[in-house]
Amino acid sequence: MNPSTPSPPSSSTSSPQTLFNLINNLLSILLLSSLSARSFTGRWQVLHSKLTSLRSSLSSLSSSPHWTDNPLLISLLPSFLSTLQRLSSLCNQCSFPSFSGGKLLMQSDIDMASASLSQSLHDLDLLLRSGVLHHSNAIVLSHPGPSSTKEDLGFFVRDLFTRLQIGGIEFKKKALESLLQLLAQDDNSPTFVAKEGNIGYLIHLLDFNDNLIREHATTVVSILASANDESRKSVFEEGGLGPLLRILETGSMPLKEKASAAVEAITADPENAWAISAYGGVLILIEACRSGSTITQAHAVGTIRNVSYVEEIKKSLAEEGAITVVIQVLVSGTSSAQAQEKAAHCISILASSGEYFRALIIQERGLQRLLHLIEDSCSLETLEHVIRAISCLSTLDSISRILSSSTTFIIQLGELIKHGNTILQQISASLLATLSISDGNKRAICGCMGSLVKLMESPKPVGLQESATEALVSLLTVRSIRKELVRDEKSLMRLVQMLDPKNELVCNKFPVMVVAAVVVGGGSQGCKKRLVAAGAHHHLQRLAEMEVAGAKKALQKLTGNRLKTIFSRTWRE
Repeated sequence: MNPSTPSPPSSSTSSPQTLFNLINNLLSILLLSSLSARSFTGRWQVLHSKLTSLRSSLSSLSSSPHWTDNPLLISLLPSFLSTLQRLSSLCNQCSFPSFSGGKLLMQSDIDMASASLSQSLHDLDLLLRSGVLHHSNAIVLSHPGPSSTKEDLGFFVRDLFTRLQIGGIEFKKKALESLLQLLAQDDNSPTFVAKEGNIGYLIHLLDFNDNLIREHATTVVSILASANDESRKSVFEEGGLGPLLRILETGSMPLKEKASAAVEAITADPENAWAISAYGGVLILIEACRSGSTITQAHAVGTIRNVSYVEEIKKSLAEEGAITVVIQVLVSGTSSAQAQEKAAHCISILASSGEYFRALIIQERGLQRLLHLIEDSCSLETLEHVIRAISCLSTLDSISRILSSSTTFIIQLGELIKHGNTILQQISASLLATLSISDGNKRAICGCMGSLVKLMESPKPVGLQESATEALVSLLTVRSIRKELVRDEKSLMRLVQMLDPKNELVCNKFPVMVVAAVVVGGGSQGCKKRLVAAGAHHHLQRLAEMEVAGAKKALQKLTGNRLKTIFSRTWRE
């Protein structure tokens, strides 16, 4: 308040009705005097319009049944009275045609009083529109119970946000604390808050100069961003990403952790991820990976993973050194398992994005670090991304030669085929099929053949049957492995059952390819006899009649030598 402004008489102890009457009386006088002002008439015409709006709002206020008990309004009335008293004093000084004082100072004083009146009008209008003055519960803010109606919950949220926007520091703190309690209450609360609350104002509080309010606001925004699609969309559309990135860059450690979680959640939606570059977010994320806490690092690398799907941002990631940092997170002994998994996923995405990114990963010794991770006891999720990344890198001839000659890696692939989940089995089988593996290394992993045959029966995921078949065919180029396969009764029976034309779970061409690999590759008589004895001959005949690719040739090889033997025996006799 300006020192020259007289204090309202006993405004701190006056009843709401008394203050209301004082405001109304002073307003009536000002509406007349503002029209008769002789100096700065343009400014007083604008003020007269605002005063008219105030009179209308006060009229609406008086018709609200519980306005005298509302704590927010009680805190506003003294400010209203003070502003009007200040305007009355200024209007008196402007009642003469020629103003004798300092014109610039008077203009400034009028503008300041006008701004104060605008803020008061805004607050009163917000209070009236919220509907809380028509609700008896607005006297004391109490949490809705489990049996509360949607109307009660809606009122509670609107009242909270009204207190956030109109009230002083203490009102804001208590409102935010209540909001946090509500969000912790059940999973539906974030949706209701996003629908009924002013999320834009909540985001405004992320830059508030009170630390506790800023911390609470950041927590609330982080919860809303992470809760569900609707509340996350609200945070993004109200401009939450920019302030959150600023907190991630300059905030305290607890704030950075909450902000990073929100940023990761927001960018999980591909339609939002592109906006990271608009706020210079790539460098902020890289720095958060380098120097953030383990929690912040995990969320930051998760965000880099999210945006690595966006074509426009991929190149920026490479140019700013993100690949180096992500690989460091991947192999760092201090990184959390969650951060490692997200880093591995990010590398696998970039490795699948073209030779430019694969070359950068190789340049950063990415292959060696990925291979080292397989030996560590990392989670299955991380291992999936590691193997996928290696598979992408293997499209480079130089990397394919390195992997093909690594007995350790080949044996690891065999173990993953035997003991991994279906995703690991599929990627590992696909790698086995494409690498140029020596006969010795093939013999070293022949123990995985039974698993490959079993995988041929699995219709999901798509492509698994084909990968298993091609890996098996690759191994069967070794004579001893062909003998090993037909000696395995379980695998042999599975293979023959897959040849049955009635089997709809497996594409007929896949078991035909395996049988062809056994017999076309110079299989011994023992291999062919076992296949015939198991019933392969009958099924191949049917498949040849159906003109299944490769079936006729496999049938000829399976029976050709047998017929020659019969003719030879008859000739000798």
